[in-house]
Amino acid sequence: MHVPTHLMTGWCTANLLPGLDKRQRLFCMIAAAAPDLDGLSILGGFGSFQYWHHRAGHNLTFAVVSSLLLAAFSPRKVWSFLIYFAEFNLHLAMDVFGSGPGWGIFYFWPFSTWQFDNTNLSWEFYSWQNISLAAFMFLGTVAIAYWKRRTPLEAIMPNLDRQLVALLPGKWKHGEGIAS
Repeated sequence: MHVPTHLMTGWCTANLLPGLDKRQRLFCMIAAAAPDLDGLSILGGFGSFQYWHHRAGHNLTFAVVSSLLLAAFSPRKVWSFLIYFAEFNLHLAMDVFGSGPGWGIFYFWPFSTWQFDNTNLSWEFYSWQNISLAAFMFLGTVAIAYWKRRTPLEAIMPNLDRQLVALLPGKWKHGEGIAS
């Protein structure tokens, strides 16, 4: 599955959960995309990418470590950890279907080389299913921006977030008249 789709999925699901602040919503986006850090193995060549992608980052160990790290900088640490861990594993579930045949998940790596084989479950990486899911997540992101008056940029670029929200139609100003 494509990284922007994972980011939008993290953003959309974070906005479904009550009580998360803007940093936690950002961390949900990070948790939802973090497994793809192993995609940087492409810098070592395609053979390196084929070996390390879905192995080094797409596993339980990396899920726990990255979720703990994000939770350390969050309020309600146990609750935050559980949310980030769920976002991480949602990424893996999406990859089972959307990464293309032959890109299974080494969930117990480095302790085991057992691989969850996705050959019979997945569709091609560049497929109508992945494009449709990306479009659905984009529409969800726009809907959240409209109704909640915030964008995925709220924590990292608050001025741009406000400017984008101001462009949206609607009678409310940022944070006014609706739950934020």
